[in-house]
Amino acid sequence: MLPGEPELRNIADRILGMSSADQTEVLLFSTHSALTRFANSYIHQNVEQTSVEVAVRAVIGKKVGVAGTNILSDDSLRAVVERATTLARHQKENAEFRSLPSPAPVQRLDAYVERTARYGPDERAEVVARVCDAARKAGVKAAGAFRTSAAEVAVSNSLGVFAYHRETNADINTTIMSDTSSGYADRLGIDVAEIDGGALAAEAIDKCLRSADPVSLPPGEYPVVLEDYAVADILDYLAYLAFGAQAYQEKRSFLSGRLGQQVMGENITIWDDGLAADTIPMPFDFEGVPKQRVELITDGIAKGVVYDAYYGGREGQRSTGHALPAGATFGPLPSNLFLKAGTATKEEMLASVERGIWVSRFWYTRPTHPLKVIVTGMTRDGTFLIENGKITSPIKNLRFTQSYLDALNQVELIGRETALHSALIGASRVPALKVKSWNFSGATEF
Repeated sequence: MLPGEPELRNIADRILGMSSADQTEVLLFSTHSALTRFANSYIHQNVEQTSVEVAVRAVIGKKVGVAGTNILSDDSLRAVVERATTLARHQKENAEFRSLPSPAPVQRLDAYVERTARYGPDERAEVVARVCDAARKAGVKAAGAFRTSAAEVAVSNSLGVFAYHRETNADINTTIMSDTSSGYADRLGIDVAEIDGGALAAEAIDKCLRSADPVSLPPGEYPVVLEDYAVADILDYLAYLAFGAQAYQEKRSFLSGRLGQQVMGENITIWDDGLAADTIPMPFDFEGVPKQRVELITDGIAKGVVYDAYYGGREGQRSTGHALPAGATFGPLPSNLFLKAGTATKEEMLASVERGIWVSRFWYTRPTHPLKVIVTGMTRDGTFLIENGKITSPIKNLRFTQSYLDALNQVELIGRETALHSALIGASRVPALKVKSWNFSGATEF
């Protein structure tokens, strides 16, 4: 199992004692992860892994070097410190680098569930069996994966920072397939007991059966109802392209120069909060800085972006606790996004559409114009034609090319229920949305 806080602190202290750099940071990841994969309605793989990874950041003046290892002997730790220090010496000075963070109080969060940490292959198999058995009875096939994990992270530096957190994670996804259709469902949380294999299977099987034998629909602009799976993808790209200080300072974000202005519909509020109980909480970032709730969009008005120590220092801002591990090139990013729920049910969203499209999920999405958050991708796992407030037929998947920013200026209804989904980094909690117009740019044959 996991080594625990005292052992990780001991490793960090050993490394700091070996360093001759002006400043040194140690980042430790300890994980125990197990995965059960299934396809064609039977389990075909169980894998399990335990590891401890170390990353060292050495600072000499304004030069920074980063190196890592997963071997914890004194010789290996001494070698990784020397590599980081050597790399720092050979870097060009970064005049905008100020310092590693200083200590600040970190809130302790309870994100560890013992039953999740101890969940075994037989128990995962029982949940998967409910999915596969339901698929067989329905005459379709199930594929997917069920992962349970326990993890620790510790950050320590030579200025006195030490932060420790442990968490558990359980996530399962399944794709149910027939000859002409598919359906998808997933679940995510810290407590494995909250995962209901029967409900997961029922959702995906229902979508698969209802989307069989789809018909063609010409591309064009249509009103859409986006389920929460699709909305989570929208937040992923907003996080990656716009909500981080690096993109903001480099003027690659639509927020650049627009703080305080209306950038989305008045019904859209988005924030990041790593301390919230209804996400996968994390009380500090990978520099050991306490996380803060950050208001990003409030009633459609641009409020801010997230910072780490470096990008905050460039702008005279304090870190909001959103640093990625040292060596990452994306700058700070949000990792616990929320889109504020509304009051509509999915039935009300459906009833409000005269002629449009119900979208279950997006797939293979890629940005084509980062500043406008224009993304191209495809629908998947259940796309349906809506006529006069009712789903009338399944339709073949469509390619879209759409500005996610424009879409969030056209939201007519917001779901009252939210769901937690894995994000680009961390997790996002989102509702379903009804959007006035969505640009479908191409059709498919499936």
